[in-house]
Amino acid sequence: MKIRNVSMAPQVTDIAVTTIDGAAKSLSDYAGQVLLIVNVASYCGYTSQYSGLEALYRQYRDRGLQVLAFPCNDFGAQEPGSNEEIKTFCSTRFDVSFELFDKVHAKGADQHPLYAALTQTDPAGDVAWNFEKFLVGKDGTVLARFKSGVAPNDASLIQAIEAALAA
Repeated sequence: MKIRNVSMAPQVTDIAVTTIDGAAKSLSDYAGQVLLIVNVASYCGYTSQYSGLEALYRQYRDRGLQVLAFPCNDFGAQEPGSNEEIKTFCSTRFDVSFELFDKVHAKGADQHPLYAALTQTDPAGDVAWNFEKFLVGKDGTVLARFKSGVAPNDASLIQAIEAALAA
């Protein structure tokens, strides 16, 4: 189910992240682009969504969509691998070409600042499971939140991405 953000949206543009290869990066590097931020896991029932995320990325990247995947082991210990193992899994199993980042905590005491900002999205609340999706507009504002069961090819997600790209 899609949840629309209505007011006081947190901005994520100046949050520091680390790539899967260990390089520091600021989300401000994506200024002016639409972001689909997803917490991912290699051993989840939703892992097949990698294919759909890659299809979305390939379809919309030239229009300004970036898919940013953050491996997370918070839910059922379904992402136990090292960054190198995750990177290999994603490239060999799903031909992923969108950006992968360092493993993060999406909830709890060690929650990454990115997820602390994302989960303030109205209605606020913890990420419930792997493959929850946050759509961020060109200005860095969280526009919408999609639960894990919303597949990358779901009409509501595609409609939201197209609207964000057109804005």
